[in-house]
Amino acid sequence: MSTTPETRTETATDIQSDAGTDVETVAETTDLSVADLSETTPPSTQDPQEAVGDDAPEPAGAGAPDHDAGGDAATPADADPDDEAVVDGDAGDPDEDAPEAEEAVAGTEAPGGAKAPARTEQLVREGEIAADFLEALLDIADLSGDLEVDIEGDRAAIAIVDSEDGAAPRRLVGPGGQVLDALQELTRLAVQAETGERTRLMLDVAGYRADRRSTLVTSARHAISEVKKSGQRRELEPMTAFERKVVHDEVLAAGLHSESEGAEPSRYVVILPSA
Repeated sequence: MSTTPETRTETATDIQSDAGTDVETVAETTDLSVADLSETTPPSTQDPQEAVGDDAPEPAGAGAPDHDAGGDAATPADADPDDEAVVDGDAGDPDEDAPEAEEAVAGTEAPGGAKAPARTEQLVREGEIAADFLEALLDIADLSGDLEVDIEGDRAAIAIVDSEDGAAPRRLVGPGGQVLDALQELTRLAVQAETGERTRLMLDVAGYRADRRSTLVTSARHAISEVKKSGQRRELEPMTAFERKVVHDEVLAAGLHSESEGAEPSRYVVILPSA
């Protein structure tokens, strides 16, 4: 794919201005410079105005009404994720929304519940762009790992897994998944720079999110049982948006209500008893 130096420089600037902290976090972990990370960014292949023109799909969250402050409660499974009440640190956060199994954006499903072909193609393209970005980063940092690309719910999912050359780089996870979250945000920005649209892509490294999800489900079920027995609300430990969403989904499945309270990075889930 050919590109001009101007296009590549513009993309790198966008990433640094939108997520400077994320760039620094990943750069420190991979021993790469900010310039190295910028160099891995896929160059844009279309006019930005064309990408967001009248015929382009509206980015997730665009046009959603403002909400009054309050907890970001888990919502019914068939709710539009863009209609969920969000507050403070969760406003606009694509990781804490309606249950993942039913989170398809309105207008993206064909009759019979199948995902519309155009939406599927969009998610496939997001995955390909993300894979190119991550592959370049791994090569520059001389890190091992294979890439697995899939579609989960209404989002592209990318996983860096063990390869024949070596294990997936666990240091890309970082304490509490902080580096993974930063790398995921950079990957999303790389995709957005190419497509001109916001993405809800999910990144995993060495099965961290899958293992963390299993641990959270077990912990959430234990807390749910306590709330049902005591009739008292239960506050959980601070979690990331991804982790809070896992808990919200589990609470909803159990027939209870949950909300997120506090401010990042100490935002936490509160499980409430039945009314």
